[in-house]
Amino acid sequence: MILEKVLVQDYAAEGKSLARVDGKVVFIEGAVPGDVVDVQLSKNKADWAEGHTVKMHSLSPDRVTPFCTHFGVCGGCQWQMLPYEKQLFYKHKQVSDNLNRIGKVVLPEISPIIGAEQTRHYRNKLEYTFATGKYIPTEEFRRMKAEGVSTHDQPGAAGFHVRGFFDKVVEIDTCHLQEEPTNLIRKVVAQYAIDNQLPFYNIRSHEGWLRNMFVRNTTTGELMINLVLGYEDEMHRKQLLDQLLKQFPQITTLLYTINTKKNDSLYDLDPQVYFGKGYIMEKLEDYSYMISPKSFFQTNTRQAEKLYRITRDYAELDGSQIVYDLYCGTGSIGIFVSKLAKKVVGVEVIEDAITDAKKNAALNNISHASFFAGDVIEICDDAFFETHGRPDVIITDPPRAGMHEKLVKKLLDIAAPTVVYVSCNPATQARDLALLDEKYKVEKIQPVDMFPHTLHIENVVQLKLKNHTP
Repeated sequence: MILEKVLVQDYAAEGKSLARVDGKVVFIEGAVPGDVVDVQLSKNKADWAEGHTVKMHSLSPDRVTPFCTHFGVCGGCQWQMLPYEKQLFYKHKQVSDNLNRIGKVVLPEISPIIGAEQTRHYRNKLEYTFATGKYIPTEEFRRMKAEGVSTHDQPGAAGFHVRGFFDKVVEIDTCHLQEEPTNLIRKVVAQYAIDNQLPFYNIRSHEGWLRNMFVRNTTTGELMINLVLGYEDEMHRKQLLDQLLKQFPQITTLLYTINTKKNDSLYDLDPQVYFGKGYIMEKLEDYSYMISPKSFFQTNTRQAEKLYRITRDYAELDGSQIVYDLYCGTGSIGIFVSKLAKKVVGVEVIEDAITDAKKNAALNNISHASFFAGDVIEICDDAFFETHGRPDVIITDPPRAGMHEKLVKKLLDIAAPTVVYVSCNPATQARDLALLDEKYKVEKIQPVDMFPHTLHIENVVQLKLKNHTP
């Protein structure tokens, strides 16, 4: 079913906009508020429907021309057609709508969103995919057919997955999200495979040599490349890696990983150091962080500094508090707030991350921080508190799925006077706030834009224990 000449009225969430047609809410992909479009429905319920744009009748006056030629096909950016000020407006609205609609708790006024000064070249990490499944847009496909060019004889594509297609990759010319030489390195790697008739990876049959590449850079000028190969070919591997070192002297650490599995995850693989020290160093304020190839580190360094400052401010530390950093990862937040804490206790389920956290604490000469691998629910018992002290402040920074309900109940049992909840998903954060409302009151809310031109938003919330007397 197609709805014709629908006026898009508002932004919904997750990159979709909405309209109201005959009293029914319609969620629309591929449009922004102010557009007038035809919508092909994919779902049609009694009081709501969902679909995607199939024809534009008129464009919103808010639209701008996307700066990337791959916009609309590559799944990396969703909002380049909106000026940055509008992106921030809708992200702030997303936080407000989620906290009010899902959380249903008493909220203070939400602080104005903190935007990014740098809206391009802001990412310190990109993962490129090399695959035989090259995405060919419809018009190009028709042209190739008309000219008798086979669509099956393409060497493959070097770039990013097409949104919605696990086996199709967009051939990227220039990605504007990371500074050069990121694009140049990707092109050299792809061309080497083509020149030497080495196969790109086939995601369906799980065959091929050239698979993925991770590029990580830092504000300190270091550059890490981790090339992921489907099988070992020592001669070509060495030739390619040597060529990268010769052409790109900026590379400070070069690694390779042999991945013979059917999935791309590196957590159970061991990247091999080919050149350099095997890690790179980043700085946030005066703190140094060692980033190894499998480490998690906030993808936007400059905005991470702002995010962590807000977290530290919301913790309201004066040197007398014990701080528990849950989902601590490599210890980045705990270390960042450590100067104002009596003691920092970090807990994280991933053992490799805890290893890095301990190294980072030692690197910064922080002796009053301890890090433990395991599940918070199991670790934080009475014996643990007796040894390390009960927390005065809890900082929690969970993944997009939010906190497990058992952990929320654990926080209610612990009843620390202050909780600072850092979230990359305001919807699951709102769900957790509703549960925490049993004992906590939301005092402050601060959205931070970490990822310009995308639909993602970070949000920091300060909670105080109700009826607590210091």
